[in-house]
Amino acid sequence: MAGQGLSTDEVQGIREALAAGRKPKVVFTAAAGQMAGQLGQVVELTDPEVSEEFVVVRFGRDELPFSPADVAIAPRGAGRKAPETAPQVEEEPAPAEPEFVLDTPRVPAPRREEPKVEQQVEQQAETKPARRPVKAAKPKSPAGLTVTLAYAEGEWTVAAQQGSKALAKPYVVKPAEALRMVALVDVPGVQEAVEQILAAERAEAEQQAEKLRAELAEIEARLAELRETP
Repeated sequence: MAGQGLSTDEVQGIREALAAGRKPKVVFTAAAGQMAGQLGQVVELTDPEVSEEFVVVRFGRDELPFSPADVAIAPRGAGRKAPETAPQVEEEPAPAEPEFVLDTPRVPAPRREEPKVEQQVEQQAETKPARRPVKAAKPKSPAGLTVTLAYAEGEWTVAAQQGSKALAKPYVVKPAEALRMVALVDVPGVQEAVEQILAAERAEAEQQAEKLRAELAEIEARLAELRETP
């Protein structure tokens, strides 16, 4: 019976064996209680940060979690069945010669008693190990969410992304909406930069408007001259 549990190197070896499709055999140590000395197979290694009982061992029909101190690497050849020997054939007794006494009573054959089902159920209940409660794993936190407000080539755009998944492709928003978004951040440097961009756009728009007004005035004056011509 093994007295020591699994070392860090042995746990790593079991992890590599599972990745290769094998199920290493282990023997339960004295720390496992009444299951000490029994053999099992490792079928999975869960997250050791979630629970210290991260070694899932198949024992009979059950798959139960244990800590590395509860099991050890099984010695080579453990659990193999011994070669079966040929059953001995009992020689049948020679038939007895018939008796000629007519009043000899027949002796009934001894009745074979079948084992009671209740005794079998009790024996199975004694050998079946107690099932340990499996601790629930911690739920994974959702991926981070990123919302981006960008300005390029005279347009403001907003995009949203969660982890590596794009929730919303960049779409155009009005300058006033961009200014309200920045105001929610409450960062003076960012808000001043946005206000400067909007002021520059406003000045350029006013210049274009003045130029268009001047061109429109010239066109109206030319049209008035043409109307006065007989």
